[in-house]
Amino acid sequence: MSSVMRCGHRRTRGLPALLVGSLTLAFALSGGPATAAQQSTLHELAEAQGKYFGSATDNSELSDAAYTATLGSEFGQITPGNSMKWDTTEPVQGQFNFTKGDVITAFAAQHDQTVRGHTLVWHSQLPNWVGALPSAQVEAAMTRHITEEATHYRGAVTAWDVVNEPFNEDGTFRTSPFYTAMGTDYIATALRAAHAADPDAKLYLNDYNIEGLGAKSDAMYALVSELLDEGVPLDGVGMQAHLAVQYGFPYQMQANMKRFADLGLDVAVTELDVRMQLPSDTTKSATQSAYYRQVVEACLAVERCVGITVWDYTDKYSWVPSTFPGQGAANLYDENLLPKPAHAAVRTALGGDDGGQGGEPGALKAQYRNSDASVGDNQIKPGLQLVNTGGAARGLTDVKVRYWFTAGNGASSYSSWCDWSPIGCSTVTHRVVAMDTPKAGADHYLEVGFTGGSLAPGASTGEIQLRLNKTDWSAFDESDDYSRSTGTSYADAPKIAVYAGDELVWGIEP
Repeated sequence: MSSVMRCGHRRTRGLPALLVGSLTLAFALSGGPATAAQQSTLHELAEAQGKYFGSATDNSELSDAAYTATLGSEFGQITPGNSMKWDTTEPVQGQFNFTKGDVITAFAAQHDQTVRGHTLVWHSQLPNWVGALPSAQVEAAMTRHITEEATHYRGAVTAWDVVNEPFNEDGTFRTSPFYTAMGTDYIATALRAAHAADPDAKLYLNDYNIEGLGAKSDAMYALVSELLDEGVPLDGVGMQAHLAVQYGFPYQMQANMKRFADLGLDVAVTELDVRMQLPSDTTKSATQSAYYRQVVEACLAVERCVGITVWDYTDKYSWVPSTFPGQGAANLYDENLLPKPAHAAVRTALGGDDGGQGGEPGALKAQYRNSDASVGDNQIKPGLQLVNTGGAARGLTDVKVRYWFTAGNGASSYSSWCDWSPIGCSTVTHRVVAMDTPKAGADHYLEVGFTGGSLAPGASTGEIQLRLNKTDWSAFDESDDYSRSTGTSYADAPKIAVYAGDELVWGIEP
């Protein structure tokens, strides 16, 4: 029997490695003394990949000095959350007020940031007078509004969400005063008006739940294809990416981005956050980190994905709790403006280092929960997750996890499955192996591996739901299986082994 419960020791001048990383990050964000270990910002990391990394903001937040210190240093692009919407800029017909938006663009200019204008035409946050207009007057009012605002911000705004959220969930067009008055033509009319007012700005259509393949993204794809065929000025599609850990990750997000890019359009992730049911816990946090990482990886893999904007960067100013009661913790920084594991996951995905620590890869441990109360049915269903307990990021391509069990009677061949994982089952490998020398409670093991990815310090893979059966579907007797336990919540699992290369780094072999 051999046992290892963690990786080898790391020396960091007498301080724990995780603490040193936190101190380094604190200096980087607060503008403290520069050191050789000072981290690149998220935008600098993205810029090195040919992308931008930005954040939404709002006027009321700009009086918070600690908040603006990070907003102005960590991000290279900002989007005004509300100050360029119609109810703010033209509350009374023909009377325009750009004061709040001007504050945002001035902040951006001071911090060498680009600005994404949001939004010229939207069914929501309209002043009452727009909905009260006779249909025959809507087009003129819309065109004038677009012309006035886009002209005012010409040169200060590099891209516009010209039309926001034109679709219902099933891919039909959303009802609005503009659709009611002009049908689908309002979209082309809006784009032409925006281009006439600012020929240099990139023009986008923007919507939520179009990140993955599905009816709504299909509708957007059909719309932009038609607009391009008609010669309507359109430069890109914005995917809002308001995600939630309780729902699956968008189906084939990268492939969806690529099909829009293949039309000659840019793609931008415009409003990224990943909410959860409160309270937060390590499993939800791990899923959140995985979702953020997957969005970054999808964007990096598509050349015409130009960048990512989070909506906002901190839980302190998140829109989620007021919109989705009981949910929150959606952002990269917590309410105290401290970076969360999701922030580290994004840094790692962007190619960032471990905060200047260097040293060996992070330590790993396995956690397990019992997903099947029956000990005598024809399937074994372990729930597994890996946690990086070290102070450095850890790649997963050379990592293997083994769960031992006994086969009993019946077929000697097996099928294994990954039913769900926040990191994507396509990145999880699995096979059943017969042991050369059976041990008590163990004559086979389920071996799990990974085709790619990495874990930031403190991050987890989140739950990997696994299942195996004999090819003849005969029953198991799991009552004495070495790795099985009865706990239904995730806990450290010393009888499940983790290997890095050929080295046992966690657990006790049978």
